[in-house]
Amino acid sequence: MKPLTRPFYERDTAMVARELLGKVLIHHSLKGTTSGKIVETEAYYGKGDPASRASRKRTKLNWLMWEKGGLAFVYMVHAQWLFNITTERERVPGAVLIRALEPFEGLELMKRRRGTSEERNLAAGPGKLTQAMGITYAHHGQDITNPKSELMITSGGDEPVKIACSHRIGVSAGLKRKLRFYIQGNLHVSK
Repeated sequence: MKPLTRPFYERDTAMVARELLGKVLIHHSLKGTTSGKIVETEAYYGKGDPASRASRKRTKLNWLMWEKGGLAFVYMVHAQWLFNITTERERVPGAVLIRALEPFEGLELMKRRRGTSEERNLAAGPGKLTQAMGITYAHHGQDITNPKSELMITSGGDEPVKIACSHRIGVSAGLKRKLRFYIQGNLHVSK
């Protein structure tokens, strides 16, 4: 399968976050391949978005948000890796946090990584997702539009999905816009 191309990511961050729903995240690792349908995302902008890593200025942690769209932006919060994808064009900060997946491939590997057999809970949250998929800081900066990349997102089945939106989770200061998007009724959306 071919990954989504850079022009898909180099658009408005909220639009990318919405349109990633239903797409398939794939990780090819030495331990095996894992994949899942993206069922929940959050959009983060730059200046003017107080919840964003890029709300104030460019730093050692957030510099990747000013680069081209389609790069893996991985950082740690509360001892959990979070997987984001850069959006917008160069010099315009933006990223989409991938919050939850509906697991497809590599279920046994995901269960071992997570230490649970409960399929519904394997990747229902951003920290659970990275643990189940084996995504770490080693993937930071990886170009997910490259067909040879370990990480990629493909179009999947592109079946129509009913999208719902809300305010972002765990954000005390944020934009008034609803920037969390999820597939309504999907059992793998985080709680």
